[in-house]
Amino acid sequence: MQFEWKVDPADIARVKSFVDSHAANPFVRVRVARNLAAAKPTVDRSEFWKQMVGMRMTSVQRSGPDSAVARFLRTIPFPLSYEGVGREIDGDARRDLISSTLRAHGGIRFRDKIAEDLSKNLDKLNADLCWSTTLKKVNALGSPSKAGEEREVARFLQKLLHGFGPKQSRNLLQSLGLTRYEIPIDSRITKWLNDFGFPVTLTATALADTGYYEFVLDGIQALCAASDVFPCVLDAAIFASFDGDAWTQENTIY
Repeated sequence: MQFEWKVDPADIARVKSFVDSHAANPFVRVRVARNLAAAKPTVDRSEFWKQMVGMRMTSVQRSGPDSAVARFLRTIPFPLSYEGVGREIDGDARRDLISSTLRAHGGIRFRDKIAEDLSKNLDKLNADLCWSTTLKKVNALGSPSKAGEEREVARFLQKLLHGFGPKQSRNLLQSLGLTRYEIPIDSRITKWLNDFGFPVTLTATALADTGYYEFVLDGIQALCAASDVFPCVLDAAIFASFDGDAWTQENTIY
């Protein structure tokens, strides 16, 4: 059996108009400049770790420009740097350090679970050649990549990392500025798509299933391809439509 996504001219016109209406928003402009760049900075262990921490924190809690998560990620120096956390060899001590740092910042939910997942992830990355394998796969997306190549890396990260489902794995790649096609489908995206008239009614529960998530993402990519819009830019425009002018070029972190 096969399924074919069909996009109507009216759908194309609506998507183009919507994206154009938010094109000047700083959040959208940063996304275009970073994710659509012809060449992107090499991701090292420190940057990968920082974005992994941030994207794990965004799960099931507010992550807008004035949220506790956004303030934490904008803190300089970064409170949970790879260099600082990596000094803790003992897993329990590392987990306690992460949890206590999040608690001291305030406003972060599920601190202990986040700390446990991040500590386990660092153990996995430090084992054998996992760091080199992971960074090689991630940095392969440093030049313009195809949708299938991005999906392969997203699946790899989802399988590798604790606490990273189909949404969070793509959140991580997008926050690194690497993806154009594979986007995180969160509550804002689902609301916008449902209001748009997407042929499948979307719920967070169903999107936890990888097969269903990728099926929906295929539909989004088909809509964007027909509209000559990259999915990562549509994603940014949807965020801008919810947050207005709260994001600036200086405070944009996703």
